[in-house]
Amino acid sequence: MNGSSQPVLEAEALSFAYGPEAVLDGVDLAVAPGEFVALVGPNGSGKSTLLRCLLGLLAPSSGAVRLFGAEPGRLTDRWRLGYVPQTAAVARELPATVEEVVGAGRLARSGWRRRFREEDRAEIEHAMSAVALLEHRGRRVSELSGGQLQRAFIAKALAGQPELLVLDEPVAGIDAESQHRFRDSLVHLVEEHAAAVLLVSHELGAVADDLDRVVVMRRGHVYFDGPPADLAATGVSLGVHQDDLPLWLEGLVRPENGSDGTDRPGPVGR
Repeated sequence: MNGSSQPVLEAEALSFAYGPEAVLDGVDLAVAPGEFVALVGPNGSGKSTLLRCLLGLLAPSSGAVRLFGAEPGRLTDRWRLGYVPQTAAVARELPATVEEVVGAGRLARSGWRRRFREEDRAEIEHAMSAVALLEHRGRRVSELSGGQLQRAFIAKALAGQPELLVLDEPVAGIDAESQHRFRDSLVHLVEEHAAAVLLVSHELGAVADDLDRVVVMRRGHVYFDGPPADLAATGVSLGVHQDDLPLWLEGLVRPENGSDGTDRPGPVGR
């Protein structure tokens, strides 16, 4: 983790409601440069709404969100933020190859009017390799499977070398080998470029040993925010037993400090 004290992403007392129904209630969250953070939570916990507020896709009812010190809508250097949604939204008839889609991610950083340099081509190559799509570089995206399409959009985000990469369930439907390639690429982004990563996923096995923090959402609140080791100390594993975290999040099993039937939070960081 980078030692800078200025967060790349920050939410303060963030609340959101759909009509009378409160979805987020006073959420505080900060992600520092070079920090690798996982955001998890059961269905209905508010994590998807939180993510949309953080990205500026929803306006909060109260509280504040800052990306690189600015309101999301006022961020001028958009390349600094990379985002991979849960389902890649692309028309099936799009007449573009995998390499062209991935290259579009590099253009966001290098500029649409400038030709690719050797550095740009190397990053595009690295991004396709990271998600095991090099052999499909010339295929049209309309020919890809759903998993391959998602991997292409992950590579597109990686190619731009963003300072903050936000991913929403990026490995759903991706095989184990591709998940590990994906993990290597995220670690490269964090360690070599001091980028921050906010990963929303129930599948953390591939990155369990690389996370700085895990943030758990429940009922619109931050239930846990701390190192993976502190969460593991409560009896929840991230990588040893792949079902532990999803089952615990959905309330089907409880960590040791909640074994008496209470909904008691674990240790909260910061």
